[in-house]
Amino acid sequence: MLTARGFKHPPKAESERSMDHPFAKYVRILGKGPGISRDLGAEEAYEAFSMVLKGEVEPLQLGAFLCLMRYKKETPVELAAFVRAVKDTMSPAPDIAVDLDWPSYADRHRQLPWFVLSALMLAQNGVRIFMHGIEGFSEGLMPTRPVLRALGLPILRDWDGVVQALDHGNFAYMGLEDFAPSLEKLFGLRSLLGLRSPVNSLSRELNVLDAPAQLQGVFHPTYSDPHRESGRISGQKNLSVFKGGGGEVQCNPYKPIKIFGLRDGQPHDVTWPASMTGTAYNWREEPLELARIVALWRGEVDEADFGHAVAAIIDTAAVALYTMGRAEEPEEARAMARAMWHDRTE
Repeated sequence: MLTARGFKHPPKAESERSMDHPFAKYVRILGKGPGISRDLGAEEAYEAFSMVLKGEVEPLQLGAFLCLMRYKKETPVELAAFVRAVKDTMSPAPDIAVDLDWPSYADRHRQLPWFVLSALMLAQNGVRIFMHGIEGFSEGLMPTRPVLRALGLPILRDWDGVVQALDHGNFAYMGLEDFAPSLEKLFGLRSLLGLRSPVNSLSRELNVLDAPAQLQGVFHPTYSDPHRESGRISGQKNLSVFKGGGGEVQCNPYKPIKIFGLRDGQPHDVTWPASMTGTAYNWREEPLELARIVALWRGEVDEADFGHAVAAIIDTAAVALYTMGRAEEPEEARAMARAMWHDRTE
């Protein structure tokens, strides 16, 4: 091997290689180069990400690892192993029964998160929902948490609060920073690396309380099938993954939606038909005003002016009902969700 001065050194001896940092082998596996690099096996991925979460990795190694993973794209096996590592190191939760896991990890909402009303509507009808996510960016954007606060829903900080909220109103939201702080810190690296990392993908898959059903919204459709397969590997029973508004669990009623799902642990795909016709609504041009969501929920505005939002709310709730097996067909699920919307209480 030529050095900077042109001198040759013999290949590194095995004894020298054994002196490498313990994490170096995982960077080496991913970064050797075309035809030599390979994906991590399940146990390799588990051990590597466990080291990351425990702070046993040098900053330079962490940056290299995340960038290499992003470049090659995580495999379902790797994602499932990363999720297992997080769940083995996160703040342990008591045995809390929930029906539906609802992740919210898109950090740059450029449209209103109407899906929050879908979740509240389902909760009013007995569906126990655990929603979890990150703070997100608020300047010129509209993340999930301000909407929850405007609707009088707290950002819970501990499991006792989650239990109380679920028992009181069937809905609880907890921030990633309070049950997996080491994972939450990795989100902050995006501004340093200039790109997303596996953290954005695996957080959606956590299913923190092991709910029998889970929803996942993704921004890039190509991630749908890998997320579904990762869920299958992890033992998820019922799951719906689809391209959602802004990467969240929110249907666009103007477009058919391809759902990559699991039913009883087996792959199950369905194309969710559009419920609206005519010129598609430009979601990114709607005013990002909290008052609009609150007013619609409380029936203080003319629904005719919010047809796009109502359809998105109903469709999203319908997908949840379908995922949980409470409806067998899209139209049956929509009819159920529509009735829930009209019978909601403030």
